[in-house]
Amino acid sequence: MKRKIVHIDESKCNGCGVCIPKCAEGALQIIDGKARLVKDTYCDGLGACLGQCPQGAITITEREAEAFNEAEVHEYLKSKEQTTPTTIPPSPDTQQKPQWPVKLDLVPPKAPFFENANLLLTADCAPIVLKNFHDLMAGKRVVIGCPKFNDAQAYAAKLTEILKLNNITGITVVHMEVPCCTGLKWAVNKALQGSGKNVPVKEYEVKVGGDIVEL
Repeated sequence: MKRKIVHIDESKCNGCGVCIPKCAEGALQIIDGKARLVKDTYCDGLGACLGQCPQGAITITEREAEAFNEAEVHEYLKSKEQTTPTTIPPSPDTQQKPQWPVKLDLVPPKAPFFENANLLLTADCAPIVLKNFHDLMAGKRVVIGCPKFNDAQAYAAKLTEILKLNNITGITVVHMEVPCCTGLKWAVNKALQGSGKNVPVKEYEVKVGGDIVEL
């Protein structure tokens, strides 16, 4: 049948994910760095996501598509709710002294709180989206940043200094699922190369809906 349905111009989409929460049917997802229509039957064609895209990549088009299936959407959303996210057990070390500052461009390269530290490098959006973020922080020293609005090269240089001047025992990188946010992992990789240090790294991705997965 021919009907109205969402169309995403991939040449304009930058994968920011702003549109995802606006689709109550869950028809849109970030896949391979772009917003995509998961399945035609999940889209009602009413356009609740219109006007949410900063790039103007979302429109309503009319084309051949299967009919919207409300029962199928219900089962799909139910299955998503049952998906078990990554669980991160809190560290028993919860008595460490406070740390300040926490922004990557403000922390001193050499600081007492970095010595023998397990470093948590997180996107500044993640603590807002992830409800149990403080469990992830336990036992770690935290630095936050945004590689989209700040210089990722400068981040890499700062992290290189931190690794050279301190005994960092491990690094946990937490970023959002949007492509620009993966610049944090890039900065860590460059810092490891520049410092010559061999430090174990864990990487977690926070979904727009608040789940977290280990990559």
